[in-house]
Formats: sequence, C-alpha cells, structure tokens
Amino acid sequence: MASVNKVILIGNLGRDPELRYTKSGQPVTTFSIATTDSWNNKAGEREEHTEWHRIVVWGKSAENCGKYLSKGRSVYIEGRLQTRKWEDKDGNERQTTEINAQTVQFLGGGGRGGESQAASADPDAGHFSPRAEQSPPPDDDIPF
Repeated sequence: MASVNKVILIGNLGRDPELRYTKSGQPVTTFSIATTDSWNNKAGEREEHTEWHRIVVWGKSAENCGKYLSKGRSVYIEGRLQTRKWEDKDGNERQTTEINAQTVQFLGGGGRGGESQAASADPDAGHFSPRAEQSPPPDDDIPF
C-alpha cells in the first residue's frame, strides 16, 4: 500500500535559528515556527490556537537559513514528519517529532534585514530545496 509523509506549513519563527555542524562537518539548522488557527466560537467570540513546529534543515540550505532567518520572519516549509527517540543525561527515554525540511522559502517581513536585503545579498537566498543535496546523517551524528 502506498503512503505519503508530506507537511506544508507557513508560519513565523519563534526564535532565531540555531546553526550547528555534525561531527562529520555537515551543517544542520533548527528553528521553531508558529501557525495559528482562529475561529468564532458558539458565542460569536473570536478564539485562536497556536501550534509550534520544530523544523530541521540540512546542508547548504541550513547555512542559508542560519544566515538569513531570524525571530519573527515568515517562512514557507515543505518537508516530512520524523520522530526521533533518545535517552537524556539522566537515562530517561525522550522523543520529539519534527519536520525535516525539504523546501524552505523565505516570505516577507520580520527578522533581520527583511526580504529585500536577503534577495539582494544572495539572489537564491529566498528559496532553498535541499532535496538533492543529501539526506540526514545517522542519529549518532546529530548534534542535539
């Protein structure tokens, strides 16, 4: 049976991205984005719910995200869901679900410099598709 694991999000960064390098030197950037749904409840009052998503980007795209993205910046993400498990320093089993980004596109406003500076500094800075670059390293090479 066929299956699909695809996530598409548009949201705003909740903090500056963290660029790190694996032991083998591969760049990896992590950041969180917020998406907010709003609706009117039965009483006609406006309600909102914000969901936070952990994003992981690899390779040259990771370096560009670390360079051009910052807290508050809007971003379009395409990727796949991935759950990782590990044992913390106290021996407790932990897990996290994150989006392994395959496409990152910078959207207008927010962050340091805004869209126009990023585009003028590097014409390709606004859209990255790391699909062809490489796949994530084995879990023992992940720096977080």
